[in-house]
Amino acid sequence: MSRNCKGPVPFQTILLVFVSSHASLEGMSSFAHPTEETFARLLDFHRLAWQYEPRTFAVEWDEAGTVREAFTPDFFLPELDLYVELTTMKQSLVRHKNRKLRLLRDLYPEVNIRVLYQKDIEDLLFKLGLAPFQHAVAS
Repeated sequence: MSRNCKGPVPFQTILLVFVSSHASLEGMSSFAHPTEETFARLLDFHRLAWQYEPRTFAVEWDEAGTVREAFTPDFFLPELDLYVELTTMKQSLVRHKNRKLRLLRDLYPEVNIRVLYQKDIEDLLFKLGLAPFQHAVAS
């Protein structure tokens, strides 16, 4: 899926709107998590082109060359040449995802990727004095 909008916006602005955006993105029901839907809405609000899970990166192969593990970032922002991965998992469960991210960065150094963790979102909400966003903060 992709939405085409124009106008680059600093990544910090994306984060600010992300944590305060609560509405749903109409017509889109195939996101893996409500946080992704909210992030897509904020990208549309800022008129940033985006693609949802457009590419899967192989990060581990067996001896026969068959892909054993792969990583698919949540979003690609073509105007910024940036992949964005959102994670609302508890930090104790993020270890496997971080391993895949390390492999991705080692194997594909030309790929620009940013990860937003649950703690990042919580800290940002606290610093901005905003009420916690129910989908972004796992219980």
